[in-house]
Amino acid sequence: MVTLPGGPVQVYDVELTAMRGLPPTSGGRARILLRAHGVPITLGSIEVPPDGLSAAGVAERLAEVLGDVEIDSTDLERLARRNALAENGPHLTVQIATKDRAMPLRRCLDSLAALRYRSFDVVVVDNAPRSGETCAVVRDWERAHPSIAVRYLQEPVPGAARAHNRALAVAEGSWVVRTDDDVVVDPEWLAAIAEAARSGPGVECVTGLILPAELATPAQELLEQFGGYARGYRRRRVDLGENRPADPLFPFTTGRLGSGANIAFDTAKLRARGGFDTALGPGTPARGGEDLLAVFDVLTGGGGVVYEPSALVWHWNRRDLASLRRLMNHYGIGLAAYLTAAAMRQPRLALGKSRHVAAGVRHVVGRSSPKNKAKRRDYPKDLERRELLGMVAGPAAYLAGRLSRRGGATPVAPPKRSTEVVQ
Repeated sequence: MVTLPGGPVQVYDVELTAMRGLPPTSGGRARILLRAHGVPITLGSIEVPPDGLSAAGVAERLAEVLGDVEIDSTDLERLARRNALAENGPHLTVQIATKDRAMPLRRCLDSLAALRYRSFDVVVVDNAPRSGETCAVVRDWERAHPSIAVRYLQEPVPGAARAHNRALAVAEGSWVVRTDDDVVVDPEWLAAIAEAARSGPGVECVTGLILPAELATPAQELLEQFGGYARGYRRRRVDLGENRPADPLFPFTTGRLGSGANIAFDTAKLRARGGFDTALGPGTPARGGEDLLAVFDVLTGGGGVVYEPSALVWHWNRRDLASLRRLMNHYGIGLAAYLTAAAMRQPRLALGKSRHVAAGVRHVVGRSSPKNKAKRRDYPKDLERRELLGMVAGPAAYLAGRLSRRGGATPVAPPKRSTEVVQ
């Protein structure tokens, strides 16, 4: 474990209704996810003495973790609905796009086996693989978990959007649930998504909470300062109607609702929209943004999006600074490419937002903006510069992606039922 500026950080999951102690922590600092009845409340830091903390000691230090956060009374009716759906909920399809990452994929698949949800299948799409390792992992996992239906597919053309469209074409669930190979999912993940999907009329997309699985290196700590992937601990619904947020740039600010490592869509509605834009996403010149555009399409098509923090996954952030530098540049490219695509889809809407450009600039570069407020004074300027340079390159990257698309869109027609493994 690498020593961070304030000491290494270990991450713990603490349930308030069954309080347990903490072991000694290297560096004396730990990050705590607090839950009540399994529902995430907040993530905060706590100092741990050399001999660890008893359950009573953890309880005494809860104020350090909670800060100004108020613990609402748990919605027991919502929990009851979630428990019922875990046993008798609709069939869901979990889809994972991967490329030559056998070990993280196996870790992710193992977490799916621990889900407390009965009716789901898994589709793994191997995107332009260089070896047969991914196929071997999926076949081995299938033998170890015969009760879970899993399909292995190959998409030879690089691009995460193409891979997910390939999975969408064979999805048998009423909802498709995307995650990445570098996460592990919480046992309540699918139950929380299923409950949120039924939380009101017109819900077509559910996003969830993404927390760091480790904070062991400076690069991982810097990504959290950048903003990480978490989007809060309260459920919220947004749409273009009565649930429209007080955000002058909405609905272009879909990144504030979540990202592709933890996102679900109504299968039929996503197919009807043609799936994911194959000019966007990892593996294309645009580097990202296909998930953001899919959410944008839900909103501009009249659908609702629910952010549900109980739909939790744990993500392994990039461990080295070189990878983080590339990620910041790719993030900037992907964001600007997405905005370009969204503006091309909805030119009148984009024109109407032009008077709010200054607010957008302040959000990106302002030190006190929600995007930047977690950054310390010594946050590397180089990372900010790489992000901004990426944003400058984003529009051209999207146009290049459109020009370089080969073979048209990956078909997303409804599947014929099959359990065979296709390569």
